[in-house]
Amino acid sequence: MVPIPILFQDDHLLVVHKPAGIPFHADSDGPGLLGLLRLRTGLETLYAVHRLDRITSGVLLLARTREAARELGRIFRERGVSKWYLALSDRKPRKKQGTVTGDMARSRRGAWKLLRTRTNPAVTRFTSVSMAPGLRLFCLKPETGRTHQVRVALKALGSPVLGDPLYWSPRPGSPEPDRAYLHAYGIAFDLFGTPYRIFSPPTEGRLFTCDAFRNALSVIRDP
Repeated sequence: MVPIPILFQDDHLLVVHKPAGIPFHADSDGPGLLGLLRLRTGLETLYAVHRLDRITSGVLLLARTREAARELGRIFRERGVSKWYLALSDRKPRKKQGTVTGDMARSRRGAWKLLRTRTNPAVTRFTSVSMAPGLRLFCLKPETGRTHQVRVALKALGSPVLGDPLYWSPRPGSPEPDRAYLHAYGIAFDLFGTPYRIFSPPTEGRLFTCDAFRNALSVIRDP
């Protein structure tokens, strides 16, 4: 049974470290994260306030009451939540830091793409640092919350997430990934007058647990 570590809980919230490869909701492959958490914690009243893609590991926030769910929904809509992601890519980006901005539209096979228009744009700030020859660590801070936003932003930079089944494909010399290297690193917000700031580094994947990654993480700047 895959462990789902609890990072924090109080009367309003449950924050867990989601493993990579587990869907949020049940599907044909088995139970989803929400069902597993209800089963393991005995908490029947858990409310989704945001989601992580199946491939993404890391910090996931759930509400324990309707009141908290409503308030967190408002905070998310008003962009009062800060989120940080970590990603690895084996491709050199068009720029090493800055902002990726543009409308998003559906593409093929469930993928999305970034457009040049900015009618209702997705906005993602990022920094990056070399981790090893042919491998780069990105720290990303999305200012909006669109489906696949971080994955599409990196694809638009020419540096798709290493191992991403939708946006990355191997090239000669590419490392052989044992997972998609995208991780929800941290989240920060205020709820009912209390500030919350919760971070959890990745624990899965050969390249996310090596010394080179830890060294790169120690020097990368906040976007």
